[in-house]
Amino acid sequence: MVFDANIPIYLQIMDDFKKQVISGVYQGGEKVESVRVLAVSYGVNPNTVQRSLSELEREGLLYSERTSGRFITKDQDMLKQLKSSYADELIDVCVKQLTELKFSKEEILKQMKERLEK
Repeated sequence: MVFDANIPIYLQIMDDFKKQVISGVYQGGEKVESVRVLAVSYGVNPNTVQRSLSELEREGLLYSERTSGRFITKDQDMLKQLKSSYADELIDVCVKQLTELKFSKEEILKQMKERLEK
């Protein structure tokens, strides 16, 4: 993963982890790799990964079981909400940029429909 120097690495890891959950790499209830394994895969210090996972726990996406490790939440409503809010963010960016280019709502919808049909 290539990190953006303008954004804290732990936040970028959190975002990447959320994308993996949304895309189905991780399923609800699935065990997450250890901090050390994740640190090696991201090429960062284990403390950075620990901070990311702790924040994800605070948000409720992960939970810990003593001596067993961390797991993805089994809360399907939360997982659906995560997916929906991520899609909303992406759509908002797209609509904002097209609106700044003076596209009307109708033109944006037309472009989106045409793109989806391709």
